[in-house]
Amino acid sequence: MTVAARPVKARHAGECQELEQLPNIGPSLASDLRLLGIRHPRELASRDAFVMYQNLCAQTGRRQDPCVLDTFMAATDFMRGAPAQPWWHYTAQRKAIYGPV
Repeated sequence: MTVAARPVKARHAGECQELEQLPNIGPSLASDLRLLGIRHPRELASRDAFVMYQNLCAQTGRRQDPCVLDTFMAATDFMRGAPAQPWWHYTAQRKAIYGPV
């Protein structure tokens, strides 16, 4: 049995050709992004992380963990040129901007 190799994580937005290359994004969150209609990482640069989070909650019919919003914030910032940060780097910012979600 062969195991598929994991995509190498991108160091900057220009290297990112697949959703799974985004820092903090694994197969599950890549699937969630595809559910939202996002096919290429470059699409994230023009997206609003909070709207994406709300849409995912609506699409799945359940409240997603707030760390999903943190991860969306990290991904959208990365694709706008910010350095890669772990998703938890965005937790305080999320709480300050959006309060409890």
